[in-house]
Amino acid sequence: MNAIHYLFISLNTVKQFNKVKSVLIVLTLSLLLASCKSSPEQSAAAPPPPSLPVSAISASTETTYIEYPASIQGAVDIDVRPQVSGYLQSVLVNEGAYVSAGQTLFKINDNPYREALNNAKASLHAAEAAILNAQLEVDKLTPLVQNKVVSDFQLKTAKTAYKIAQANAEQARASVASAKINLGYTNVKATVSGYIGRIPKKQGSLVSPTDQIALTQLSDIHEVHVYFSLAENDFNNFNANYPGKSPADRIKHLPAVELLLSDNSAYPIKGKIDMIDGQFDKNTGAITLRASFPNANGVLRSGNTGKVRLGLQHNDAILVPQSSTVEMQDKVFVFTVGDSSKVKKQAINIVGKAGENYLVKDGVKVGDQIVLSGVDKLQEGMVIAPQKATDKVALAKTKN
Repeated sequence: MNAIHYLFISLNTVKQFNKVKSVLIVLTLSLLLASCKSSPEQSAAAPPPPSLPVSAISASTETTYIEYPASIQGAVDIDVRPQVSGYLQSVLVNEGAYVSAGQTLFKINDNPYREALNNAKASLHAAEAAILNAQLEVDKLTPLVQNKVVSDFQLKTAKTAYKIAQANAEQARASVASAKINLGYTNVKATVSGYIGRIPKKQGSLVSPTDQIALTQLSDIHEVHVYFSLAENDFNNFNANYPGKSPADRIKHLPAVELLLSDNSAYPIKGKIDMIDGQFDKNTGAITLRASFPNANGVLRSGNTGKVRLGLQHNDAILVPQSSTVEMQDKVFVFTVGDSSKVKKQAINIVGKAGENYLVKDGVKVGDQIVLSGVDKLQEGMVIAPQKATDKVALAKTKN
């Protein structure tokens, strides 16, 4: 009995031991499997650093351009107005026609002025006759006074009457000249050669020198004046960048300027700045400059608009391609390549543009290596595989 009981207990102990052993084996295998497995980061091979083009920053002499809105006027823009009143008898030109200086444009009815001239001539003739009459009186009294037949007072009175007659004749001559001038004003002539504008008043209209609306406008556009304005800061930079002790001296050294038309096409002939206003406009805080452009072919007309392009030369300018920059929070950055091919985000100070490049004042220097493209995916401290780019190809796009 004891032997059987002991055997039963031994069998139960063996079963429990086997169960524990099985559990231990399972746990051991699980640990082994877990230890054999690696994390995704460890199992996957680390990606290679991105291969990006880099180039050394260079410097060269470049010209930047600033554009200013401009208005165009003819060398002479005048209102054609009548100088005498009357009915418009004839309109002798067409709107938009080219006329020569001295050509008659309008004819005002001259009958009243012709009669006024005739009346003035008649008055002149009467005054000249009065002179003769006064002269006869002086000639008659002179010997009588010498012979003491009449008193000297009568001769003096006759001489005074003669002088009055001469004065009346001078006045009559002036009236004749004035009447001739008024008669001439009935022919309204072009004072300069140029193009005729709109003609609002037609034949038969009553015209007067006091009319608010002119008969037409006349523009001499063989040369045009282009007016543009500079703000105070721009004007200070203008004075600092161009040599000269005075505005007149500075104008002599200014380079030629370009004119961009309303469709952004460039006018083929360059102009010259020839006037700087004497004072700033109190309302706008800007000062006006004038550039003159030849216009022999008549392409430009008064009232055209456009832009004046001023060029400024920069010596030893640092060039950075726009494609190598990224803008963040109103600042522009480039990625420079340092030791171990690590990139660093560097802020730059831009002073202008030349083609597809930025002109940089500070932030980088000549010889620094920068990443040319793919900068939007870079982060501070990343390692890249630099790929040398041809500097002249990357940075010479401004020449195109």
